[in-house]
Amino acid sequence: MTTTAPPSTRRDAPGPYSGTGLVPRHRHRFLVLLAAIAVLIAMAVLSVMVGARGIAPGTVWDALFRFDPSIDEQVMVRDLRVPRTVIGLVVGAALGLCGALIQAFTRNPLADPGVLGVNAGAGFAVTFAVAVLGLTDPAQFVWFALAGAFGLTVLVYTLGSLGADRATPVKLTLAGVALTAVFSGLTSALTLKSLATLDLMRFWGVGSIGGRDLDILSIAGPLIGAGLLIGLLTARSLNALALGDDNARALGVPLGVTRVGVVLSVTLLAGTAVAVAGPIAFVGLMVPHVVRWFTGPDQRWILPLTILVAPAFLLAADVVGRVVMPSGELRVGLVTALVGAPVLVALVRRRNVSGL
Repeated sequence: MTTTAPPSTRRDAPGPYSGTGLVPRHRHRFLVLLAAIAVLIAMAVLSVMVGARGIAPGTVWDALFRFDPSIDEQVMVRDLRVPRTVIGLVVGAALGLCGALIQAFTRNPLADPGVLGVNAGAGFAVTFAVAVLGLTDPAQFVWFALAGAFGLTVLVYTLGSLGADRATPVKLTLAGVALTAVFSGLTSALTLKSLATLDLMRFWGVGSIGGRDLDILSIAGPLIGAGLLIGLLTARSLNALALGDDNARALGVPLGVTRVGVVLSVTLLAGTAVAVAGPIAFVGLMVPHVVRWFTGPDQRWILPLTILVAPAFLLAADVVGRVVMPSGELRVGLVTALVGAPVLVALVRRRNVSGL
């Protein structure tokens, strides 16, 4: 008598990732990783070439390796397009990983730096530095943004931890939304204090990666690099934390060290990114959802893939913002909101989207 293998174990049965057969999960994730790298490279190239004025690939090559300062297009590539692209790569990676860490840490798929008040704290601190202290250089904003992000993150977590059930995702979200409203109001009050502050902050507050000098990365780059490294090191602990505090503790996960590491990473990433580019929305909220759709809930894959996909999305939004309006450009913060909102709604409506 012969037996037939169950459909889920037969080699000719459709696999979860392939229409012709079962593909090992790690092989699928590796292919997704290669695809993410390819997309990121393509977006970086487009970011240098495409804009209100298109530049040929040969001109870009000459600008990078045979620079002639007498050619306007090469000057545009070296002085405008390349710094914009590099800042987009750095800021996008910071925002994406920050959102993925907060979602895993709070076990809340709707959490991001904006929802939990991190951006509001950084924005308030930067506005205070401009309105009260008279600072105007974005490089000077970094330390104020870090202090504001850290202070409000700690305050949100403290308020969300009050009570017998400690820090639940719902309580953290409510505390973040409430404090975001308070500090957004304070930021608006400071912004309206003077026309000079309003003129400076109305552009910074929208979010943009254009018009920044690469010199700012001498300060922001090491801070974001440290935040990325610390965040990646928490991946295994965050996997255990998804099972609940008691189970994670039984598995030997140092909860205190993990929480401190996540808070420190989020502060470095969000605070520095906001100081450099302003509060850009939806990158940290949407991109981790897209990544989980392809990889599942394993943070060891979600976090590094988010670092690749988020800057690709940010650069794509920036390119769209440059070409969509013939008389100017849309700031990237507006484009990410316009593109991110419907995509996020579509992802949330999918029944098989990966959970936390």
